[in-house]
Amino acid sequence: MTIQDGINQVEQAQQEIVEANTMINDAIIHSFIFTWRWWLGIALFIVPWLIWLKYKKKDSTFRLLLAGICSILLGQIIDMFALSMGKWSYPIKFIPCSGTTFLPYHFSMLPVGVMFAIQIKPKINPIIKGIVLGLVCAYVMEPFFTKTGFYNPKNWKYIYDVGIYFLIFNIAHLLTRLKHFDPIESKDQ
Repeated sequence: MTIQDGINQVEQAQQEIVEANTMINDAIIHSFIFTWRWWLGIALFIVPWLIWLKYKKKDSTFRLLLAGICSILLGQIIDMFALSMGKWSYPIKFIPCSGTTFLPYHFSMLPVGVMFAIQIKPKINPIIKGIVLGLVCAYVMEPFFTKTGFYNPKNWKYIYDVGIYFLIFNIAHLLTRLKHFDPIESKDQ
């Protein structure tokens, strides 16, 4: 295969992705929007952040947000690979052009869960916290999302996700332990 053949193949695949997204958007508009599942998804997107705003440790806001953003990025990267390999899927979408991700979980519940886990009982060993968070996410949240139709694990086992959540939590936790950031501007300027 030449490079031009590869480019043509990618362009054809991109067109198929556009067609698939059109089908997904049609399903959102004609099947999902304003159903109880759609409203639940919207609530799961907004409510965790409202709770976090009320109960966050105010003097650690930026460190916790750094951990939250880290968990969003790591979760999205892992999700992107797993979805592209067909390991799992998210059958119900919330907004047109939302891609293949489950927005309420990856952009709200996971980062807020990680931030609360870091904030609550900060002296507990992060390995134990990571395991507990992994078990709760894998064996409480994922079965709930499977039963409500938000998540289709296909042949993926929940136990595999314990390690993923453990990893996400502990990387985010490490970021919150940075002692300080150097200033962007130098003293010479």
